[in-house]
Amino acid sequence: MQSISPQDLKNVLTDSQYQIIDVREPYEFEDFNIGGLNIPLDNVLSSIDEIDTSKNVVICCQSGNRSKAMIMTLERKFKLTNLWTLEGGVTAFKELTAEA
Repeated sequence: MQSISPQDLKNVLTDSQYQIIDVREPYEFEDFNIGGLNIPLDNVLSSIDEIDTSKNVVICCQSGNRSKAMIMTLERKFKLTNLWTLEGGVTAFKELTAEA
């Protein structure tokens, strides 16, 4: 499984070759997010057309556990190879930006 560090993601946030999908619940997304689409975990499979297969897609959640599980499902079910998980999830990204 491919992963991206919070620092590397921060460096490419404005890169049009990346899509961010946050699989947390809407209330979690509203509390703090790094942008991108909010597609709650339960809705990802029914929203597969939202995933841009021409880009590097970073799937994130609070800690990384939900995103890893979803990536495994998407890779197996849809044969996607352009998926990345955010190491440490949104929590690690938030800590990085708080230090800056």
